[in-house]
Amino acid sequence: MIKINDLAFSYGKNEVLRNITMNLEPGKIYGLLGENGVGKTTLLTLLCGLKKTQSGSIQTDGHDPYKREPSLLRDQYYLPDEVAPVNDKALAWAKACGVFWPGFSAAKYETILKEFEVNPSQKMNTMSSGQLKKTYLAFALASGARFLYLDEPTNGLDIPSKAQFRSALMKYTAEDATIVISTHQVRDLENIIDPIIILDKREVLLNASLEQISQKLYFDYGTTLNPQSLYSEQLPGGFIQVSQNTAGLESKVNIEALFNTVHKHKELVKNLF
Repeated sequence: MIKINDLAFSYGKNEVLRNITMNLEPGKIYGLLGENGVGKTTLLTLLCGLKKTQSGSIQTDGHDPYKREPSLLRDQYYLPDEVAPVNDKALAWAKACGVFWPGFSAAKYETILKEFEVNPSQKMNTMSSGQLKKTYLAFALASGARFLYLDEPTNGLDIPSKAQFRSALMKYTAEDATIVISTHQVRDLENIIDPIIILDKREVLLNASLEQISQKLYFDYGTTLNPQSLYSEQLPGGFIQVSQNTAGLESKVNIEALFNTVHKHKELVKNLF
């Protein structure tokens, strides 16, 4: 369990996060959404201990991540958006790094690379950006870490590779893992992320499961425009519209429409949830 209490962080006079309080539970894949500059990457680096909280606290299974205790480091993995082209073969690099994660499996790593169509004998500094990203993703999934923090994992991946990543994420992570994925590519991950966290400047606008969201908001995929909807967008053949679910109707959450609804009606949504 990750417990975030009254967290705040600033870069000089630029306050990025303020009064962030929430729990991140095991067995869930959190989608961390927000516009550029709202602190998504900052939050991930605070969670993994690369930055120190300036106010408030983070406790991961009772540990302060910034203390960099081996008992926690061995059980977490942070993958940034940009990855380094190491002058080593993929398998040799992974075996050398894997000793720091007791749960790392070289066999699982090779299996994932095969599914990703990446040659484990190829030097990483000769790979394309997509192959290199998949190499690091394979290591993250094979690390055995219970806390995974992935920053824009689908950036640089082509369409087949995104499907391969989604499949591998569901197949090779432990049932009790806590996974936080920061992304702008909502459509790449909308079928696997749940709950949804939406950050705004300095605060959390939404932290809810898809079930909770569908109980409060109704997503209409009809052909008739409702002028009373909170948000509407024209699609080929009709509209996607979001309104308050006062009638208790069932609907499929559209995460892009949800994001736009939340930003258009910040206070209303905060009060709903």
